[in-house]
Amino acid sequence: MKKRTLIAIVVPSVLIIALVLYSVLSGKEKEVVLETEVQQGQFEISVMVTGELQAIRETEIQAPSELRSRNLRIRSVKIQDLIAEGTMVDSGQWVATLDRSEADNSLKDISDNLEQKESEYMRTKLDTTMQLRELRDQLINLNFAMEEAEITLEQSKYEPPATIRQAEIELEKASRAYDQAEQNYGLKVQQAKAEMREAEINMARDQRSKAEMEAVMKMFDIHAPSSGMVIYKKDWNGQKRTAGTEINTWDLAVATLPDLSTMISMTYVNEIDISKLSKGQQVKVGVDAFPEKKFTGEVFEVANIGQQLPNTDAKVFEVRIELNERDTILRPSMTTSNQVITQVMDSVLFIPLESVHANDSLTYVYTRTGNKQVVVLGESNENHIVVEMGLNKGDKLYLSMPENQESFKYTGLELMEEIQRRKAEEEQRRLDQQKKMNEPRKGPENFRGAQPGGQQSRTRG
Repeated sequence: MKKRTLIAIVVPSVLIIALVLYSVLSGKEKEVVLETEVQQGQFEISVMVTGELQAIRETEIQAPSELRSRNLRIRSVKIQDLIAEGTMVDSGQWVATLDRSEADNSLKDISDNLEQKESEYMRTKLDTTMQLRELRDQLINLNFAMEEAEITLEQSKYEPPATIRQAEIELEKASRAYDQAEQNYGLKVQQAKAEMREAEINMARDQRSKAEMEAVMKMFDIHAPSSGMVIYKKDWNGQKRTAGTEINTWDLAVATLPDLSTMISMTYVNEIDISKLSKGQQVKVGVDAFPEKKFTGEVFEVANIGQQLPNTDAKVFEVRIELNERDTILRPSMTTSNQVITQVMDSVLFIPLESVHANDSLTYVYTRTGNKQVVVLGESNENHIVVEMGLNKGDKLYLSMPENQESFKYTGLELMEEIQRRKAEEEQRRLDQQKKMNEPRKGPENFRGAQPGGQQSRTRG
């Protein structure tokens, strides 16, 4: 009985002590987590953007440039096989193989055309030979007829004048026929030479095309022009060229060999933040694959014209950031987090953004002294905000609303006038900017008194 009574007394006591200790310890932990203080020092304002590592300089591994030949009539060719991306290769090492199917079909067509052209050449040659032989026989016969007319004329010198005149006419006809046939023979020879030359040119063209195609097909195994790491080439839509991808003859790059000595982070900044960025700004660069590594960089190019990325509606501007350091772990296509420092303020007061609260007319913080301190705020970054008026260095604040917030009293209400003044100025700037955007652009048609033909109306006095 005594044992049961002892247990009944001890167990509740232990539970009560445990609850008290837990509440005390958890209260201390909660107090530490929710409390902060006003800091003073250098304040950086930055823009955070995600980028992708690229090499500034690179060597393209290209398909044979002979594919561009007009004689081959090849518009595109597929990559049949391609070495794994990231492979280190030496100069002359195999990188890719192109698909020969379309080239084989083109070679077959060229061979068929060549056979046809060779047949046409032989037929033209035979036809020309037969036509010229016939014309030569005609010339011989006309020459005989002319000689017969000469003999007839010579024998008719004792005949009556009419007979002599008739013999003269026959000789003249025979001479004219011979001369005309001789001229036609010369023209026919020139025509035959032209036809033979044309047939020969057509045949030679297809012979060159066949030889050119056979030579190109021997180069369908592509090798590295120099040593380096193979990185797949990206198309205009951002997709990488891999096995099965078609490449056009106007862009024969299969892969690239980047120069890893100088790397950049290619990033895109939205149109809201692009006005904050400029060439020469310092950047803190982190690589997602190696979060323990920290690098620095500098903005060296900011695009003047925006663009719309695939599958997005927002307009962005291309920004290139050059890394100051070189590291063998850096590889193209690695994702980077870039903190572009747009402004640095020295010796200013700043607090965490979580500690700031606001209502319709003012901004304030909860202090550890039990007050709602009104504050005038300035610039901010992703974590903190500058305090221009209302707090001092070392003041302790709550990061979130305290449990007994109803008991906190407002202090620093004299700063409300400054807050309202700044809000009014900001609203006026917004209205002025909106008015400027809505104003019509001035042109010849907007000037008062403009008349057709460039004449202006005169005001009567």
